[in-house]
Amino acid sequence: MPRAPWLPLLALAGTLATATPAWAQAEGPGCGAPSETMEAAPMAGVFAALAHTELRVLVVGSASTQAGGTSGKEATWPERLQARLATRIAPVAVRVEVFGARGSTAADHAKILAEQGPRLRPHLIIWQLGTVEAARGMPVEEMAEAVQGALARLRAIRGERTDVVLMDPQFSRFLRSNADVESYRDWLRVSAAASGAQMFSRWVIMRHWVETERLDLERAPRSRRVAVADELHDCLAKALAEFILDGAQRGRRHAP
Repeated sequence: MPRAPWLPLLALAGTLATATPAWAQAEGPGCGAPSETMEAAPMAGVFAALAHTELRVLVVGSASTQAGGTSGKEATWPERLQARLATRIAPVAVRVEVFGARGSTAADHAKILAEQGPRLRPHLIIWQLGTVEAARGMPVEEMAEAVQGALARLRAIRGERTDVVLMDPQFSRFLRSNADVESYRDWLRVSAAASGAQMFSRWVIMRHWVETERLDLERAPRSRRVAVADELHDCLAKALAEFILDGAQRGRRHAP
C-alpha cells in the first residue's frame, strides 16, 4: 500500500518541534562559575519571549548597574548581558532597561518596579540587592517585606508571564568582616521562595573566583583595578546569560 503523502510532512513537523534551538546549546559556566550556581528553575516567560521577536529585561539595582568601578556604562554587567544575549538568541531582539543608583535600597527599587513594570511589561526582571542594606546594617525584615510586596504586586499584573531573578550581594572580604551578610542572603532566599522568584548567587560565584585566584578585585593593583572590574562584570554577564538560557530551556521542556 503506498505511503500517505502527508506522512513525511508529519515527520518533519515532529523533528522541528523537538529540535534543540541554537540558544539552548550551553556554552558552559561563564569564566568558570561553580556548576551548582548555574542550575536555574524553569523560566516560562523567557522561553515564551524566545519563541517570538523580542526579549524584554528590566534590571534594578545599585552602583554595580551604573558603571560603578568600571571603565564606563558599556562595561557593566547589564550592558554586557544584553550584548551576550543578543548574540546567543538572534534573530530575537533583546531590550534591557536599567534603573537604580548608587546607594539605592530595596524600598527604592520597589517603587521603580511599580512604575516601570507595567510600562515595560518585562519577560524577565533581574533585581540586584542586599549590598547596600548589609553595609548600612538595615533591618533584614524591611528588605524582605519590600521584595515580597513588590513581587506580589507585579504578579497580580503580569502573572506567570514575568520571570524574576534576585541577585545577592557581591563578594567582598571587607563586607564579610564588617557586616552580617549571611543574614541578608538568607532573607533573600526566603523572599525568593515566598515570591516564586529564584536566586542567582553573585556572592558564591565571586567568592569562588577569589578563592581560585581567577578574579580578585579587592587585591588587584591600583593600576589594574578598572580593567579587572571590567573583566569581572563581563564574567558575571556570561554566567548570568547561561543561567537565564538554562532556565529558558527548562521552561521549554515544561511548555504544553
